[in-house]
This record gives sequence, structure tokens and C-alpha cells, in this order.
Amino acid sequence: MTQLQSFDEVSNPAQGKARIAALRRKLAEAGLDGFVVPRSDEHQNEYCPPSEERLSWLTGFAGSAGVAVVLMSEAAIFVDGRYTVQVREQVDTAVITPRHLMDDPPEKWLEAVLRPTQKLGFDPRLHTVAEVERLKGACERAGAGLIALAKNPIDAIWTDRPSPPLAPVVLHDEALAGESPASKLVRIQDRLGELKADAVFTNDAHAVAWAFNIRGGDVAHTPLPLSYVLIPRDGEPTLFVDGRKLSNAVRHDLSSFAALIEPAQIDAALAAAVKDKTVRLDPNVVVEHFARVIQTAGGVIQRGPDPIALLRAVKNEAERAGARAAHIRDGAAVARFLAWFAEAAPKGGETEISAAEALEGFRAETGVLKDLSFPSISAAGPNAAIPHYRVTTQSNRRIEPGFFLIDSGAQYVDGTTDITRTISVGEPSALMKDRYTRVLKGMIAISLARFPKGAAGSQLDSFARQALWEVGTDFDHGTGHGVGSYLSVHEGPQRISRLGTTPLEAGMILSNEPGYYRAGEFGIRTENLVLVEPVEIDGAERPMFGFETLTLAPIDLTPIEPALLGAREIAWLDAYHARVRETLSPLVDGRTRAWLEQATRPLNRDGRKQA
Repeated sequence: MTQLQSFDEVSNPAQGKARIAALRRKLAEAGLDGFVVPRSDEHQNEYCPPSEERLSWLTGFAGSAGVAVVLMSEAAIFVDGRYTVQVREQVDTAVITPRHLMDDPPEKWLEAVLRPTQKLGFDPRLHTVAEVERLKGACERAGAGLIALAKNPIDAIWTDRPSPPLAPVVLHDEALAGESPASKLVRIQDRLGELKADAVFTNDAHAVAWAFNIRGGDVAHTPLPLSYVLIPRDGEPTLFVDGRKLSNAVRHDLSSFAALIEPAQIDAALAAAVKDKTVRLDPNVVVEHFARVIQTAGGVIQRGPDPIALLRAVKNEAERAGARAAHIRDGAAVARFLAWFAEAAPKGGETEISAAEALEGFRAETGVLKDLSFPSISAAGPNAAIPHYRVTTQSNRRIEPGFFLIDSGAQYVDGTTDITRTISVGEPSALMKDRYTRVLKGMIAISLARFPKGAAGSQLDSFARQALWEVGTDFDHGTGHGVGSYLSVHEGPQRISRLGTTPLEAGMILSNEPGYYRAGEFGIRTENLVLVEPVEIDGAERPMFGFETLTLAPIDLTPIEPALLGAREIAWLDAYHARVRETLSPLVDGRTRAWLEQATRPLNRDGRKQA
């Protein structure tokens, strides 16, 4: 079996000192006093090609979100709550100081440390328009200057930088996509008419993949062909994609409804197409470089959310059916893993890596696994307190009595999955039971939520936290992210978080994953994917929505403190487990089926587990 994830150590804190020193020498040669290093590529991907992992190469930090600022006398790296522990393990904190991305953002720090007349460099191909505006504001308030660089200075010192990816572009079956590219383009162009825009441009490869029904393999875990698109309100779109990725058949198909231009020609082609045109772009997605090309060519920028993103987020009937099928298939694989784990873990000898490999193996045995949707978070004991922990051969822990957390997902051509289960090995403590049950209460609260049409994820986020707030604790990440259809496992604009302002619509898929993390001891997260759907409520005075739970896998009953659950919560859990049992039992072997019967047994209403 080909391993779809690596457990090699990808960061080396010891290299940071020399590399940052080399960067400072380059900055001095250019007359700069500092440089901003985001964790991004031109497409703002979550997973970047190895050739674009500049932040990781420079600092050692291997997380999926962060930004470093290197000045001549000090440096800082900014990460969110998911990575506050990880960053201190992966960077040399004597050289670069970790800071909280939300509580102490780079702009606030720069405003305090920059001195008048200093010059801060940045790569305009790697920062969005909105990011550059924030950086510029900080520099202006400090009396410093923000300088766009034609070439990234890191590339000059990264002597063994990998080559850009050239994975083949493949056509995504229209039966799975549920709509032809021609139909999608008409809808996009209709929306441009409503917005009074002449065109939309984006460097978001997810948007291109969805609009053109194409997939690829340029980045890990997300089937993307790196590409750009300009779609006019009238006429054919222009797709910027490396022709070496296109077979004759794919080229013929795409050229029937789009002009194909090499990315090396994008600046000239874009400039020629947008003169005197109003071009819609999302300032939180489109990078500064292309905004400058458009404006320099005489184009007028219309700022606002990318219309493609919202169209993509609402899954059609074919995509919803594919998601259901993928989750049933994936649920059977996860059930086989959980049954294996229940027998193997108590014997000792299993590790975080062996567990991750076992789960990947069960998914591979479906015969249709395309990839993992992200590297599995396989975390035992204190490692589970790191929300985005990545196990390596160096960090690999033996699975011992306590909590084991496995957060994983798969890519199938009909759907993308993401599931987290926290499993008790041995008897948990009273505190562990209390926190586990409160996390479960939060997950059930979202599952049971009913909300009016127009409500956004920010209005639901507190549902998942209430039980934790009651005992004075919380978790430092959003409750849920959007999920694509054989695309990114982390998809916008929909999300359940304090920052989730996009109204939820029927057909959107989101995760539902509250957690609790006790640093140095244990971590808990329970996650299902849910589909927004209309619900009927007697006497309702407005359209209402709720959630269909897509994920199908047992939730460990051992750590539950039943007295903390109300009757409605127990009823939900019993009904969910009955559905899991009935759906998955015909798809698994007899040994797993016997385990499944026990694992999905109901809870008695008097607060005792039913034998």
C-alpha cells in the first residue's frame, strides 16, 4: 500500500538561526529593515507545494497558518490558538519569538516596534489585498514604509528549493459534479450582472476547480490543479494553467468553452483584458500583485466576496448524494478501525503512528480512496492537547491508559470526509469524564440546532461552548469549518465560529467539532460533518434550517458522565447510534459487527449505560 502521509520530521529548529541570519544579510543588501514571511502561496492554499513552503523552511514551523516578521534586531512568528504549543516545539525561540495571531496581530506589533523611515519589505504575490492594507496601515502609523519586492529574498538563499508541481489535470465526472461547467459559468455571469461587474478574477484554485469541473494533484490532500481564472460577464473565460499539465483530451474539453493561457503570460493577458472594465475581486483572497496589475492597466476594482465561493459552498443534489455515500463508505472503514483499536490498544504495543497507519489501511481497503483529506492527527495523552498535532517518528508516543484522539479524513471522488473521535483507553478520571461529556453536549447542541434562514455561524458558535463555559473553560478554535465536494476539507465562506458572518444556506456542509485541551495532560474533540437542510416546525413563522449529520461512526460511551446529559441529548445519542448500527452493520465483517452492537448500545434514561 502506498503511504498517503509521512511521519518524517519536517522541521528543524536548529536551522532557523542560520537561515534568518542569511535573510538579514539579503535585506541589508537591498536596503531593507525587515521582511514579512506569510505561510501562503499565490493561490492562498492551506496546503502549499513544497516549493512554496518558505515559512517552514525559514523558521521550522510546519503549521497550516502563520506569519513571521524578520527585522534586523528581532523576529516574531504569529500563530493562532491551534498552534501555540506546536510553534514553541518547532522554532528556535531564542531567535524568533512566538506571538498570538489574534490577540497580538502582526500589525499591532509592527506599529510598536518599527521606527520612522524604516523600510519593511513584502512579496506582493503572497499577501492578499486586505493583508497588505493592514500592513501598510501599521507602517504608516509607525512612520515606516512598506516596500513591494519584485523578487522574494528567501528564494535567493533557498538553494535547494524544490521545483513547482506539474501534476496532470483531470476532468471531474459531471455526474458527481451535478452540473456542467457551461451551466456554472452562466450562473457566475448572471451573478456578475447582478453585481454590475464586467468580470471576476481569482487566484483561488479551488474556485477554478469547481467552476471548470477539473481536479489535479499539485498540492497534498486537496485535488487541486494550480490555476487562475478571469471570467467576464459576457464572452468566454480565460483559464491560466500550465499547458504541460493538460493531456490532449483535457485540453480539447477545456478549450471548448475557455481560452487557455500559460501562467507566465498572466500579467500581460490580464492587463489587456481589464482596461476600462470593472473587475470583481475578493480582497481576502486575491493577492496584491494581481490587484496592482488590474489597476495599472486601467481596470476598476470592485471589492467584495468572490461570487464563485458562495455558489461552490451550496452543494447540489448530486454533491449531497455523493457526500452521503462517501460518509457511509468512510464510516465502515472507521468502524473497522475502532473495533481493531478496542482490541489492540489495551494490549500495549500500539503507537500514534501504528494507529494512523491502521486507519489509513482500512480506508485504502475500500478500493476507492484517492487521498487523505489531511494528515491524520493521531494523538495520545498530552499530545492530544495540541489541536493540530502532527505525529512524527520523533514525537511518536505509545498508546497507554488515558485518552487517544484521532482526527482524520479521506478524499473520495464523490465526497470529502473529516471525523474526530476521542477514545478512552482504560478507565478515565472524573475530570476527563466531565470534560468529555461537556464537549459531547456541545456537539449535540449544534446537531440539534434550529435556526432561521439568514442566520450565520457566529450565531451558533456559542451553542457548542455553553457546557464548557459553565465550568469556566473554552476551546481556542472555531466550532466548524466548511467542507468541499472532493475539494478542500477546509472550505469557505461558511463556518461556525465567532467570525462566521456568511448566512448558512441549505446544501452547505460544515464540521461540528467542539473540543477541550488540558496542556500537558490530555485533549478531547468530537467531530461530525453536518449538512444544512430545511426543517419543518409546527407554527413556524419563518423558514427554518437545521442539520443532517453525515458522519457515521460510534462515539465512545466509556467516558460519558450520563448524569450530565439531559433526556433530549440522550435521545439524540441513542438515535444516532441506532442509525450508525443499522447503516454500517451490513458493510463490515462479523467481528466488527459484534463490536459495533456493543459500541452503539443505548444509554438508559436513569443515567446508567445499558448492558
